[in-house]
Amino acid sequence: MAMEEEKDILYVLRHKDGAVSLYIDEEWAIERGVDPSQLVTVEIPRELYAQGTVQQLREYVASYLESLDEQADESAT
Repeated sequence: MAMEEEKDILYVLRHKDGAVSLYIDEEWAIERGVDPSQLVTVEIPRELYAQGTVQQLREYVASYLESLDEQADESAT
């Protein structure tokens, strides 16, 4: 039986221009004026979370959000 990979969570705000802001928890985002209803919770593989660069995290999150958009588009048709 394979063990499921452990994951960590980031809270993400996607801006209108496509850029993303990453937050380690909702409270931190709220303290910075973010509306919590606009945050997306993204599970990050533990190794990437622990050893990846901020750029690698942003790229992972962007790919994840794009896949969500594609799924939403498919279910809308």
